[in-house]
Amino acid sequence: MYPSPARSLCSALPTFCCASSLLRRSPVPMKRALSPPALLAASSSTAAASLCGCSVAGRGAASPQVVYPMGNSTSRLYSALAKTLSNGAVSKHLEYLEHPDAEFLDPIDPKDLLEECQVVLQKRPARFHRDFVNLQANVAKSHQPIRVMQWNILAQALGEGKDNFVQCPMEALRWEERKCLILEEILAYQPDILCLQEVDHYFDTFQPLLSRLGYQCTFLPKPWSPCLDVECNNGPDGCALFFLKDRFTLINSANMRLTAMKLKTNQVAIAQILKCNETGKLFCIAVTHLKARNGWERLRSAQGIDLLQKLKSITQEAEIPVIVCGDFNAEPTEEVYKEFANSSLNLNSAYKLLSADGLSEPPYTTWKIRPSGECRHTLDYIWYSQHALQVNAALSLLTEEQIGPNRLPSFNYPSDHLSLVCDFSFSEDPDRLL
Repeated sequence: MYPSPARSLCSALPTFCCASSLLRRSPVPMKRALSPPALLAASSSTAAASLCGCSVAGRGAASPQVVYPMGNSTSRLYSALAKTLSNGAVSKHLEYLEHPDAEFLDPIDPKDLLEECQVVLQKRPARFHRDFVNLQANVAKSHQPIRVMQWNILAQALGEGKDNFVQCPMEALRWEERKCLILEEILAYQPDILCLQEVDHYFDTFQPLLSRLGYQCTFLPKPWSPCLDVECNNGPDGCALFFLKDRFTLINSANMRLTAMKLKTNQVAIAQILKCNETGKLFCIAVTHLKARNGWERLRSAQGIDLLQKLKSITQEAEIPVIVCGDFNAEPTEEVYKEFANSSLNLNSAYKLLSADGLSEPPYTTWKIRPSGECRHTLDYIWYSQHALQVNAALSLLTEEQIGPNRLPSFNYPSDHLSLVCDFSFSEDPDRLL
């Protein structure tokens, strides 16, 4: 069932306060073996709840298995929200969560949140190490790069109820720990803009936490989400877009339901025009998730054409540069990929730049094992206006050795898709490739 968000926002522990200056990117050591922070230790002796809603036991300590329903997210960072939410109409909760009042939402320090996640994850293996590859050596940068993160995080209801990852233990998919792995990945790279797919814990996890880290948050669910077919679901999954309010100003926003041959489909997209506060320049950021599975190539192609037409209108025929993030569910051989590569928006795929020739996509962005066999595909992309933007750096992908023989998801990594992260800057000569 689809529970009220109020059911999850139920901590009585004090909230954090921090200055907005702490939200800037800084190196953060990634360690698993941490002693519980003092505030965490002050929680209930029967269930020492971390901010991520999971009981914490010492490394190697014996503790009984605790089963949590999906959507249960007790957290000491939610106490301010809990004071304002009641068991009234769900619509009132959603309205509050979509338009949070700063008076009730104290900012939090990302380092504190990261440490809390690491406490929850003490018994899990350490995070995989990934390096950024510098793609613009010895080039003077006129402004701070814009870091964009694209990630299909795997809907919790689908991971536990539908996707059948036969080599992934169910314990590795427990939301109370898996969400900390997701948050840890986001906090480690500290994107200025975050584009997510398969988000089914927006109202009880990502919106409350990321808004307090300084992000403006937007969510658009699928009209007929497959998550709703799963018992004890947490509501529909959809696309979510987050950007740091101290770096960008929202100029315009469009929530789009994609069509195919003029018929509405179950796939959606969000597109927003942002102004970079440092340079004053405008750009468009979009996130989407196209139809999955073999046999739907023509539908994906039609959805891609519809999205491109909408983006042409939004960007005034490429006058405004665009970055499009998404799980396209399409290999580079599919028509929808070719449509984006040959679009009049003059788009290029950022991760091609990691290849030796600069023309080849990575060998995979998702790798999983299902009852039908092993699935290794390149489906996720960050497209950008190559006449107006340049890629300064891109995050390397996990190697086959790091992923391991059981593939994804796993105790090490929370999703069956890899996150993609790029640093962008505005080109000095924006018309050079038009």
